[in-house]
Amino acid sequence: MKPGSLLSRRTILRGFAAGGLLPLAGCSLDSRSPGVMSILDKAESLTQAVQRALLAPRFTLAPEYPPGAITPYFKPNGSIDPDDQAYVSARQQNFAGWKLEVGGLVERPMSLSLADLRALPSRSQITRHDCVEGWSCIGQWKGPQLSTLLNAAGLKPQARFIAFFCADTLEQTLDDTGRYYESIDLVDAFHPQTILAYEMNYAPLKVENGAPLRLRVERQLGYKMAKYVMRIEAIDSFAALGHGQGGFWEDRGYEWYAGI
Repeated sequence: MKPGSLLSRRTILRGFAAGGLLPLAGCSLDSRSPGVMSILDKAESLTQAVQRALLAPRFTLAPEYPPGAITPYFKPNGSIDPDDQAYVSARQQNFAGWKLEVGGLVERPMSLSLADLRALPSRSQITRHDCVEGWSCIGQWKGPQLSTLLNAAGLKPQARFIAFFCADTLEQTLDDTGRYYESIDLVDAFHPQTILAYEMNYAPLKVENGAPLRLRVERQLGYKMAKYVMRIEAIDSFAALGHGQGGFWEDRGYEWYAGI
């Protein structure tokens, strides 16, 4: 199937926005109409089911591009310089002492340095990043497949989702729900293009783009691509995380399943 032959999820969102149904601007959501959100919740479930059916087999790849298609300037978005103390300290040491924690519903919790991650088998891919704001960029990404880490850690039978906890705080809140986090299901977690990228455009990932490690889940919209990943957990439900919708922006009205 050729890219663009299907009506993309981003196109649908743009249509809703143009009609006044989604007040999305600059990745902000100022109001939530119960009626509108109910419609969108139903549309999300339908979209997930349709996309999974159309993309059978389950590991159909997102389009990949030649090096000449790489966008000269890849626009950073959201946080570009986290002020979390642990992150700042790691950044000042060029991430030499930084560790990725892998835990939750796993048999073998792990703590991996950037050198450990670089020593793992890696995948390089040139893909398009589609932002819900309406812009796109093409970039090269390299890092281990998420499935490699999950297989090494050993998922327990009750694990249903993978949650990513990040260093950046987008909103100051008393209950700490302003800290960025995301989650995906196991279908997307084990997709071959779902990687933990430490490289962008053939160079180490820059801070503004999520250094030292960011998620790439190529069949979803940009806000699912969590930056500054510090901890990964296998979970059976995300009801107890943040406001219970599965991600920072999802807690503020965006859809959890952001397939394109």
